[in-house]
Amino acid sequence: MTAPGIEVRGVWKKFRRGEIHDSLRDLVPALARRVLGRIPKSGALAPGEFWALQDIDFEVRPGQALGIIGSNGAGKSTILKTMTRILRPNRGYCTVGGRIGALIEVAAGFHPDLTGRENVFLQGAIMGMPAHLAREKFDAIVEFSGIADFIDTPVKRYSSGMHARLGFSIAAHLDPDVLIIDEVLSVGDFAFQRKAFDRIATLAKSGIPVVVVSHQLDRIAALCTEALLLERGRIAHRGPAADCIATYVLGDNRAPVDAADCPVRLERLAMAGPSEVRSGDWARFRISGTVLRPVTENLELVALRIRALQTGEVVFATSSSHCEVELPPIGPFAVDVALQLNVPAANYVIETNVWDPIRHRDASPGPTTRIEVTEGASFYGPVQMNAGMALARDPS
Repeated sequence: MTAPGIEVRGVWKKFRRGEIHDSLRDLVPALARRVLGRIPKSGALAPGEFWALQDIDFEVRPGQALGIIGSNGAGKSTILKTMTRILRPNRGYCTVGGRIGALIEVAAGFHPDLTGRENVFLQGAIMGMPAHLAREKFDAIVEFSGIADFIDTPVKRYSSGMHARLGFSIAAHLDPDVLIIDEVLSVGDFAFQRKAFDRIATLAKSGIPVVVVSHQLDRIAALCTEALLLERGRIAHRGPAADCIATYVLGDNRAPVDAADCPVRLERLAMAGPSEVRSGDWARFRISGTVLRPVTENLELVALRIRALQTGEVVFATSSSHCEVELPPIGPFAVDVALQLNVPAANYVIETNVWDPIRHRDASPGPTTRIEVTEGASFYGPVQMNAGMALARDPS
């Protein structure tokens, strides 16, 4: 592949647990197995080995930005290391066309006894930046990092935040053909995080292929056109970033429960209007279900949560008991709900459930639906307050 892009085909990667031999008794048999060829082929697992990646297959072309999400240990960083040739797959192949800009462990190449200035050239060389280019970009790198006053100080005296700032600044000025990012969107303080995100967004929008790994789901949603969800080294889901995030968030937060003994079953969630609502406007929907038997337990019978898909955070929760709604003693019911969506523009999910406040868990999960909140009156912050302003006729 000559054009810039990323191609990953049928990649499998295995590791061994406890691979260090700390005694002669363990070392000699291990060496003997290698000499005699009694080691498994690349497609088999020996005792103590496990698959970190299993049949990973995708491609990213110019102008595409792919997010990779999943829980710790799912294989996210491993797939990035195979793309950047830090690791070699046991099966399959990874091909990356063009010059790679890899924002992975951004300060890993720093020498503690060298100054920040000297480490700019050292780190740049490690990342493949020619010396003349490092000289041309030196002032921009230092200005972006915000640590100009300490650039001639040995980095062993830097704080962790200063390390991250300088490392990111070097990596972000590589002008790569392909950009690969691993958990660097949280470097430094809040102001620098925002500047780092804006820099990455600019690179992503420049038309180069981008792959991003991050636990910051809002960043994935903002940067990426597509995403894939890894679970135990396999691709569990791939699709639009919002859909993939929804699968991940709801899968983590709505684990199956034994609902056979629950006296109430929630069966349907129907929107009374469009699933797209302006920030500050009202969303109306109906929750239908059946009371199967008289309720003797301490339960919140019709509960709902509003969860931001970008972060997985629950932004609002209530229930029929909080709203002083009583269900019939037995038989079918329907509850009409109205919510004023005083939240920023984003994708949210409405989750319904029968809530057990004693065990602090769902006694029986109900149906869910997604809702998109679009821009309303312009504002900053986590809450829409529908501000109104008017020029006073009498300024006194």
